[in-house]
Amino acid sequence: MSLDFLTSDGTPGVTRLVSTHLPTRHGDFQLLGYRDATGIDHVALTRGDVSATGGPAPLVRLHSECLTGDALGSYRCDCGEQLDAALQAIAHAGRGVLIYVRGHEGRGIGLMDKLRAYALQDSGVDTVDANTRLGVPVDARDYVQSAQILHELGSTRIRLLSSNPAKQMALEGLDIEVESRMRLNVADRAENSAYLATKRARMNHDSPPDRDAWDLLVDGRLPEGALSPDEEDLVLRYGPLVDGNPALVIAQLGQSLDGFIASRTGDACFVTGEEDRKHLHRLRALVDAVVVGAGTVQADDCQLTVRAVSGQNPVRVVVDPHARIPHTTTVLTDPRSRTFWLVGPDAVVPEEVEPHVSVHRFTEEADFEPASILRFLSGQGFDRVLIEGGGLTVSRFLRAGSLDRLYLTSAPLLVGDGVPGIRFDGTDALSGALSAPIRRFVLGDDVCTEFDFSSMRAATEPTQRAEQQDDTTGQH
Repeated sequence: MSLDFLTSDGTPGVTRLVSTHLPTRHGDFQLLGYRDATGIDHVALTRGDVSATGGPAPLVRLHSECLTGDALGSYRCDCGEQLDAALQAIAHAGRGVLIYVRGHEGRGIGLMDKLRAYALQDSGVDTVDANTRLGVPVDARDYVQSAQILHELGSTRIRLLSSNPAKQMALEGLDIEVESRMRLNVADRAENSAYLATKRARMNHDSPPDRDAWDLLVDGRLPEGALSPDEEDLVLRYGPLVDGNPALVIAQLGQSLDGFIASRTGDACFVTGEEDRKHLHRLRALVDAVVVGAGTVQADDCQLTVRAVSGQNPVRVVVDPHARIPHTTTVLTDPRSRTFWLVGPDAVVPEEVEPHVSVHRFTEEADFEPASILRFLSGQGFDRVLIEGGGLTVSRFLRAGSLDRLYLTSAPLLVGDGVPGIRFDGTDALSGALSAPIRRFVLGDDVCTEFDFSSMRAATEPTQRAEQQDDTTGQH
């Protein structure tokens, strides 16, 4: 059944024709199909309750149709990367709308004229002058249909994902309150830098802020050129997590020198110091998802967000087979980041949870094994994972051989008795103790030791392959 939305003067606006869902690499979205008064079809992808009035306003992206960038992966513009970044930002926030506006190809001049403008740009004409030479507007778009869709959704107070002030002005003129306008973190490329520079110089688009080494690392890029000593230290420490690592599993744990992460009463505030907590937030900013056990959530009521440094919040993953975490805990009530609640077949969970929370019921005990959890997360599009706590959860992933790197920070404390940190079945002889290439970093009064298990595995794989070949040769 269609739903007509009328404009303020009573004339027909957009009509909602269909509602379904769309699973994507960034998670599930509600997919709504609309037709405007001119007969053009548009879609809106929504996440969470976008009509709710409490809390932060929903993130909204008005994305203009771009065949070359969105479908063909063109680097002449940044449209495809903006589309991907917007879906990722909305998914991480757990609440938002992306309106895919058709009829906006080439800033509204149409596909063929856009390609003709490309041909002129090939000879050195910029994007503004190319449109002028063709006798078409520099920007022919309007956002009436987008405002009507937002009104129909009840999203009249928004945070706009855009570098274009004209979009904000247009929406505000159509009774949409733009609480803030936020730039998507998409870097310029060599192929589109001149095009983007023209939009900033001649079309009033926002210029990107000066980007330091950390911003580039968060983007998955290694900084080039001269660096300050502090930036060199960041690249040395976190560069290996960025360089050529689309899939990565790391763990972090802070403990006393005698191996405890909390006192006998469970008090863990704070074992390590401020520099180690900042290090932990950097690790969160470099991954897609952060995994914790139910015990950590019960003991600490942790936020698992990025606050000490710049970067996006990872998805929070709580391993809780018996659904024993309190329903008032931060991960279940704070909408700043999505939460995946992994529970067992008989676990009792509330009939309704907050929009940012997804309950995933595992039916087999083996589903909670580290390798199975990582496969599940990879299937959800989360390939870069931080195992944060507590000691039992980190130890399980270590024991399973699932970690690429482990960051173990030792604080100058002797607790004597308490909640243990790393624990696993050892060997009778020290020669069989678990080892790997290490690096050490001083973090204030604490010392962080990084174990690189991926390098150890890479070193043993050629030997294992050679032994397998020898065995096969001997069988013939």
